[in-house]
Amino acid sequence: MKKIVAITITATIALAGTFAFSASHGDAKALFEEKCGLCHSIDRPLAKNKDYEGWKRTVDRMAKKNPGHISEEEAKTITEYLAAERGM
Repeated sequence: MKKIVAITITATIALAGTFAFSASHGDAKALFEEKCGLCHSIDRPLAKNKDYEGWKRTVDRMAKKNPGHISEEEAKTITEYLAAERGM
């Protein structure tokens, strides 16, 4: 019984996180387009597929090219957006 309750709670938390991201998905897309589109076409990253860690490395590398242009929180939001849109 405890195992079933634990699984149910874990699934509920995971779904809540998914819905929370979906609610701000449009904002994340706009942020991605604004920040990443300043330096290159947004088609470029949208043509790739990477897991979350791959996108994190890419976004962090891009953020370092223009310090101060993308905050840590913005980088996290962009990474989450790309992983949701173009994840593996």
